[in-house]
Amino acid sequence: MKALIIDDSQLARQELKHLLKTFDQVQVIGEAENAEQALTMIEDLQPELLFLDIQMPDKNGFELLEDLIDVPEVIFTTAFNEYAMKAFDHNALDYLQKPIKEERLGLAIEKAAEKIRLRQEREAKVKLLGINNQVFVKDGEQCWFVTLADVRVLEIMGSYTRIYFNDQKPMIPRSLNYMETRLDPEVFFRANRQQIINLKFIERIEPWFSGTLKLYLKGGEEVEVSRRQSIRFREIMSF
Repeated sequence: MKALIIDDSQLARQELKHLLKTFDQVQVIGEAENAEQALTMIEDLQPELLFLDIQMPDKNGFELLEDLIDVPEVIFTTAFNEYAMKAFDHNALDYLQKPIKEERLGLAIEKAAEKIRLRQEREAKVKLLGINNQVFVKDGEQCWFVTLADVRVLEIMGSYTRIYFNDQKPMIPRSLNYMETRLDPEVFFRANRQQIINLKFIERIEPWFSGTLKLYLKGGEEVEVSRRQSIRFREIMSF
């Protein structure tokens, strides 16, 4: 498991790295002392597991997770116990209170290994849906067979995803992250945390704030691309 340690305390990072040497299944690929460093490293290194402190300068651990598009498995590490409920609201695998005990760390790593194994098996079985595939969509009493070529935008709505096609906007009980794993990345692009767009529906592109982009779609939607995804968009759309 490729792991990243995120903690503003150098001593805490060193202690955790020392403990992790006991566990051969964990490879520490980097460490960050704040959320901004962590965002860059997560994007560049693609860790499968985060050991994440909660109280950090500027942004705390919860705010960091909210900035991520594809969230790795998370084990929170903190000196405080009052954040436990909120941690599990963020789908944390485990919550370790400092000083971390080796036995307790071992149990958390076992959970992480099993969760990552199941995720990898599930992803290996998933077949990507191409632009010519049809999907069945049901919202309440209404049903459609929708060709993905007609879908302009997929947008997160809590634990549901709203699908924009023709003049319809039904919602399905699937997360946007799940939908991203099923869609062909050559056609569908994750513009930000809330939206995936069909690249074939882009009508025009404008520079936006702080190096970001704004996309205008043929259906009339205006989509602001996040800063990090704007960089990726320029990379994949350039010669």
